[in-house]
Amino acid sequence: MIAILDYDAGNIKSVEKAIAYLGEEAVITRDKDVIMASDKVILPGVGSFGDAMNKLKEYGLDKVIYDVIDDRKYFLGICLGLQLLYKESAESPGTTGLGILDGNILRIPEGHGLKVPHIGWNSLNIREGATLFKGIPQNTYMYFVHSYYLHSNDENDVAASTEYSVNIHASVEHDNVFACQFHPEKSSEMGLKILKNFIEL
Repeated sequence: MIAILDYDAGNIKSVEKAIAYLGEEAVITRDKDVIMASDKVILPGVGSFGDAMNKLKEYGLDKVIYDVIDDRKYFLGICLGLQLLYKESAESPGTTGLGILDGNILRIPEGHGLKVPHIGWNSLNIREGATLFKGIPQNTYMYFVHSYYLHSNDENDVAASTEYSVNIHASVEHDNVFACQFHPEKSSEMGLKILKNFIEL
């Protein structure tokens, strides 16, 4: 069973549907016992960094996430769920994120005729051997919706990157922690393949 963390962030239902489509049981929950009894955990999300962190803390899910990762369960952050894994974001100065991974969440600079937020399909430069991208061809397109992006301070964490005004670290892998800035649940067959790879870990 996969626990999808419920902290009033958007996009949770589409992740649940994608997991169910792949034949895996998913439960949307904020119950610690259910989360800790699950095989894997997903933190989806759209919205602002500050509001999301406030909700995680309100429901005590920040502490549960630390327990999940310490317990070596496989954990996947999606979109805002990736950004929350870092200590701070330019979107919400003064808000402290989870600080699980090392990097900076920065605003995408405008220019070159590119609009912010970045909404649409971008191709990925995939690191050879990246776990979530097993069977995914180089330069596969994924669907993005975001105004802020990750610059990881640890190059070894970067599983895939893309270009949109700047070099964006689009996916990271660190021990049992995985995350994607793009939306695999909205990225057609190849996006579902990424979720399937996570399910099969």
